[in-house]
Amino acid sequence: MNDSTSTQAHPKLQRFLDKFTDISVKIGNQVHLRSLRDAFATLMPMFILAGIAVFFNNVLFTWLLKGAMLAKFQVFGTALTNGTLNVASILIAPMIAFYLAKNKSYENPISAAAVALSAVFIMLAIHVSITPEGAKKAIDVTGAVLYSQVGTTGMFAGIIIGLLATEIYLRLSKIKALKINLGDQVPPAVGQSFSVLLPSLITLSIFGITAAILAAFNVDLVTLISRLIQEPLRKVNTSLPGFLLIYSTGNFLYTLGIHQTVINGSLLDPLNLVNMNENTAAVSAGRPATHIINTDFVTVYSQMGGTGLTIALIIAVLLVSHYQPYKDVVKLAIVPGIFEINEPIIFGFPIVFNIPMIIPFVLSPVIGSLIGYFATAIGFVKPLAYMVPWTTPPILSGILSSGGDWKVVLVQIIILAVCTLFYIPFIKISERVAMKQAELNNAQ
Repeated sequence: MNDSTSTQAHPKLQRFLDKFTDISVKIGNQVHLRSLRDAFATLMPMFILAGIAVFFNNVLFTWLLKGAMLAKFQVFGTALTNGTLNVASILIAPMIAFYLAKNKSYENPISAAAVALSAVFIMLAIHVSITPEGAKKAIDVTGAVLYSQVGTTGMFAGIIIGLLATEIYLRLSKIKALKINLGDQVPPAVGQSFSVLLPSLITLSIFGITAAILAAFNVDLVTLISRLIQEPLRKVNTSLPGFLLIYSTGNFLYTLGIHQTVINGSLLDPLNLVNMNENTAAVSAGRPATHIINTDFVTVYSQMGGTGLTIALIIAVLLVSHYQPYKDVVKLAIVPGIFEINEPIIFGFPIVFNIPMIIPFVLSPVIGSLIGYFATAIGFVKPLAYMVPWTTPPILSGILSSGGDWKVVLVQIIILAVCTLFYIPFIKISERVAMKQAELNNAQ
C-alpha cells in the first residue's frame, strides 16, 4: 500500500517540480531581466569602490587625521563617490541599453547605449532648486545637473529609461524606410551612424516631447518614477516579509538546480542596491543609515559562506559527520566556502534534489535574516553602510560593512552557531538516506 501510494504521489510531485522549473527558467531567461542582471554585474565594482571610499572618509581617515588635514584627505573619498555612487542613474541606463541590445542580437549595441544615455539627460528637470552653502533660502537654477538627480534617487528612473529608450530604438531600427544607406565607399563607423540616424532622432524626440509635457505640470520623469514606482516597489520587496518570501523562493530554485539569481537578481538586487547606496550616501554626508535590508545585509547575515548559509553546513559536517563522502566534499568546499562560493556544496554534497537538505538550505538564510534584522531593529547594531564584495569572508564582512563594529561580528557568530545546530539533524537524515540508497544500489 505504501509503495503504491508513493508511486502515485511521485509523478504528481515530479510534474509540479518540472512545471515550476520551466516557469522559473523562462523568468530567468527573460531578456529584460537578464539584461538588468548583466548591467548590475558590470557596475558592481564601482558601487563597491564607493563603499570603500566612504569607509576611508568616515572611518579610517577620522581615526588618523583631524581638522583641515582631514578635510583635504576626504576629497579622495568624495571624488570617488561622486564618480560612482552619485551618478548611478547615468551609469546604469547605458549599461542596460547595451546588454539589452546585445541580448537581442542587435548589430550595433553601443549605439543603443548612447541613445539611452542621452534620453536620461533629456528627462532631467531643467529648472532645479538648490540652497547655497551658508544660505537659508533656496534659489532656482536653470541648466544645472545635480548629483541628487542622477544618483541613487534616480537609479530606478535610469533603469526604466534605459529599457524604454532601447526598446523604442531597436523597434525603429528594424524599419527599412528609416535606414539611410551611404554605400560601401564611406568608413563603416560613418555608415552605421547614418543608418541609425532617424531611429535615434525619433527615439530622443519622443523623450523630448514627454519631458515638455511633464514640465507643463511642473514635474520631471525622474521624480515621477521615483515617487510612483521605485518607492512603492522598494517598500514591498525590501520589507522583511517581502524580502524573506522572494529570497526563500530564489533559494528553493537553487535546490532544483536553477541559480537563485533568476529570482533574487531581478526582484531584489536592484532595490537592495538602491538601499545600500542611500545608506552609503547618508553616512558620507554625516547622517545615520536608515535601511536595514540592503546589499550588505544579504552578504553579512543572510548569505554567509554562500547561498543557503552553507558555511554552517560545512562546520556541522566537520563537527558531527562520520560519513566519508560528505567529509571528502567538505574538505574541497572549505576554501571556496569561506569566500562565499558554494557550488562544490550545492552540486557535490549535493543540495540539489536532496530532499532532507532542502529544508535547512532554504530556512537557514531566513534564520540569519531574522536575527540580523531584529538585532538592527532594536538598535543593538546599526544598518550596514559600507558596501563590501559578496566574496568577503564571514566575520571580515561584518567588520568592514559596519565600519569596525564588533557587535555585528557577534551577531554573525550567533547566526553561525544557530544555523550549524539547525543543519545537524538534517545532515544525519541525509547520511542515512545516502547510505540506504548505496545499499540498495549494491544489492541490485
